[in-house]
Formats: sequence, C-alpha cells, structure tokens
Amino acid sequence: MASLTRAVFYKIFGKGFYGHGLPVYLLIKVTFFQKILGFNRGVPWPVHWTSRVTCPSKINRGTRYPGLSMGCHIDGRNGIKFGKNVWIGPRVSIVSMNHNPNDYYNYIEGEPIIIGENCWLGANSVILPHVELGEHTVVAAGAVVTHSFLEGNQIIAGVPAKVVKKLGEYEGQI
Repeated sequence: MASLTRAVFYKIFGKGFYGHGLPVYLLIKVTFFQKILGFNRGVPWPVHWTSRVTCPSKINRGTRYPGLSMGCHIDGRNGIKFGKNVWIGPRVSIVSMNHNPNDYYNYIEGEPIIIGENCWLGANSVILPHVELGEHTVVAAGAVVTHSFLEGNQIIAGVPAKVVKKLGEYEGQI
C-alpha cells in the first residue's frame, strides 16, 4: 500500500514527491498543505507548511528534503547545493544572498552555499552567504556560520561558529 501511494504521488506531483524514507501519512499531510492550500506550492519536493523556500530552482536538494522540518527559512537566490544525506533541524535559516550594506534595496550576488555530504544542521542554526561546509560537518544548535569550514569530520558551534570537536569518518547509511 505504501509503495502504491508513493507511486501515485510520484506520478501526480513529480519525482521530488516520491517520498523515499518518509512515512506515507507525513507525505499526505505535507502535500495537502503544499499543493492544495498553496504553502510553498512552487517547490518540487515536500516542504513543511511552516517553512519557507525561496527560489527552489537554484537549489540542488541532494537526497533529502530541505525545509521539511518546521520553521525553516531557505533562501536559494544565489544557489544552494546540498550533498547526499544532509539533515536539517527545525528553524534552520540558510541565507544565500545578502543586502548591499550601502543600499538595502540591492542585493549582493555571489557564489552558492555548498553543504557537503552527511552534514547535520542543528535547530536554530544559521548558514550565511558564500559558506561551504565539508563532508560530515555537524553545525550545533544555535550556531551562526559566517565563513567556510572545508575540512569536514567536525562539529562547529558558537556565534560566530568555530570548530569545537573533530570527528571520525561518517559511519551511517547514505
């Protein structure tokens, strides 16, 4: 039954709604808010109705569903590239474009945010423009990431974020 439901969602809403790894009840609930009521209607993958995703066409979502956790703000105007198996906690903000400090009506274009494979962005963390995170980087809850951390296999925390612990290689499934 579950695989039939997923196949129907895939056929109607596109490959982003196949829902691999999602409970069917969650897929139905999110789809109702997104496709029927119109919350994040233009996003081609499941997104929680309290989250906001802007410019999804410039977001490579990887293998998971950015914005499926509640209260996320994901701004893809400069682009965001998620690696495989990136987990995003509730109320995470990923802001790819900043205002010009000399003219608030204009924005600064630049490089996309790149988040490596097997990263975990903890609750209430903020990723700012032009940041790149190496593979298996854990961003602690409440951290504000203002610059890149390319090395990977680490936990970063604080405001602004800094490395607080080195980790071994990721052992989980991708």
